Amino acid sequence: MDNLDKLFCVQCGSQSLILKKPDGDTHVRTVCQNCNHIIYQNPKIVTGSVCSYKDKILLCKRAIDPQKGLWTLPAGYLEVNESIEEGAVREAYEEAFAKIQIVRLLATYSLKHISQIQVIYEAKLLNEDIKAGIESLEVGLFGWDEIPWEQLAFESVRWALRNFKERQNSNTFVVFNNPN
Repeated sequence: MDNLDKLFCVQCGSQSLILKKPDGDTHVRTVCQNCNHIIYQNPKIVTGSVCSYKDKILLCKRAIDPQKGLWTLPAGYLEVNESIEEGAVREAYEEAFAKIQIVRLLATYSLKHISQIQVIYEAKLLNEDIKAGIESLEVGLFGWDEIPWEQLAFESVRWALRNFKERQNSNTFVVFNNPN
């Protein structure tokens, strides 16, 4: 954690924070010198879905950074007091006003370089009544050959789409992970 002088303890309000390995721990953490509260930094959880309608996939053109103007799946950060499935349903509605039904888990991706865990579901779009939400410039349903592969926002979107296609062509159930 950089710039400890700009942070404060959420427990007591002190700005006396240091980096140290607390007793019984295996990692260096930010610790308050005043009350000994340990500030843990944990990965963020992203939830989303590959939503299909007939033979088409829902994609959203991002209206926000990072990767503004590029295409992505409906996905975003999990909220407090929300299940991962509820988050995926909410994100589809927020980004595309899409009403979806979760089918099953598709993949989990660990993006260590940004401390992010992505949980992606396979979902059915219940109807084609979609429109851009506040986080999307536009939304669309794309056949496999119509997907704008060179304009996808994130590598994990490519992984999820390919994993979805692989699952469609298989009779076995596999939860996919990061490609090697």
